[in-house]
Amino acid sequence: MMNKPNDMMFRVFIRLIVIVVVTFSFYIFFSGHNEPGGGFIGGLMTAIAILSLYLVFGLQTIKKALPFNYTYFMGAGLLLAAFTGVISMIAGDQYLKQYFDYFQIPMFGEVELTTALIFDLGVYLVVVGAAMTLILTVVEDDS
Repeated sequence: MMNKPNDMMFRVFIRLIVIVVVTFSFYIFFSGHNEPGGGFIGGLMTAIAILSLYLVFGLQTIKKALPFNYTYFMGAGLLLAAFTGVISMIAGDQYLKQYFDYFQIPMFGEVELTTALIFDLGVYLVVVGAAMTLILTVVEDDS
């Protein structure tokens, strides 16, 4: 009879790493319309963080904790990105024209909000959905 390895330290460490990676992916996401980054790399980093949870804790455990259908993420992201372009057409401008304004948000101060952020959110959702659907399909076919 083989003993199960005690990997408690590894599991705690991965939880901390996932928190750091997801936090940094949100930072990259939000800074993407002014600096390098955006929805694509932010979504990819989030998918990597979720994948590391699947690798450490197992497929069934994480499916119970995160009961998402990632194919819906792709559809929602595509609709959101397309809707961003339609907003500008409704206003009488060309497709995907960017609008922005500055708003006072408590605890954050003055924040610039743009339609590019909505488009990046659509890209973010598409990338997370596509990456996780692809990876989980391959993993589930193998088992």
